[in-house]
Amino acid sequence: MIVRREDRARTRMLGVRRALAGTAVLLSGCASVPAPGSTDASPQIVSQSATQVPAGFGTLRQDDIAIRLALPGGLQVRATPLNESFTRLLSPDINRALGELVASKQVELDQVKQRVRMPSYSIWVLDFFAQEQGETRFSPLEIVIRNVGRDFRPIEVVALSPGFGEYRLRQRDTKSALFVFDGEVDENQPLSIIMETTESSGWQAVLQRVERERALVRSRASSQVRRDTVR
Repeated sequence: MIVRREDRARTRMLGVRRALAGTAVLLSGCASVPAPGSTDASPQIVSQSATQVPAGFGTLRQDDIAIRLALPGGLQVRATPLNESFTRLLSPDINRALGELVASKQVELDQVKQRVRMPSYSIWVLDFFAQEQGETRFSPLEIVIRNVGRDFRPIEVVALSPGFGEYRLRQRDTKSALFVFDGEVDENQPLSIIMETTESSGWQAVLQRVERERALVRSRASSQVRRDTVR
């Protein structure tokens, strides 16, 4: 079937308008949304509100929305929230890659929901990296998110890397996993990551970067609507 240029432009404009309309609806209340790449509402991640933006207009890198933790012994941890109000700010290819990562473990995540039966979940991807020579051991279940006056421990850890369950790394080795937390975690509020006796900092800078990009995404989406309207 041949699609004319005018039809394609009309379709793009309609998609953007629908995205913007969805954002306006979300301003009036909170609604749980599926993790990136999910085709259904299972499992759900933290509630969305006015922080939601249209998809496809972000420019950030994963490191821009991640928080890092440096532990004694050369262990580095990077924690990235998969809350859709954050991942939509990433460039489309990075957002797509993270979505595919979650989709690859959808069966395991669904099993967590069936077993735990909580209203919503906050899903993060954590990368553990060893800098020093020899073997570096780590204890992923010691990870804590401190947020909204509470300490949240992982409900479940779903390995992404082979051998993750050995909890050890060689120099310059990286192992990753999806961490499932209670959906009461609010990534749009101050938080820190704690492992052993080390606590992260820098989330406030992430939130400031995220707020700037949200404004830019809405502006880009609106400009796209105007361009498509005059075609």
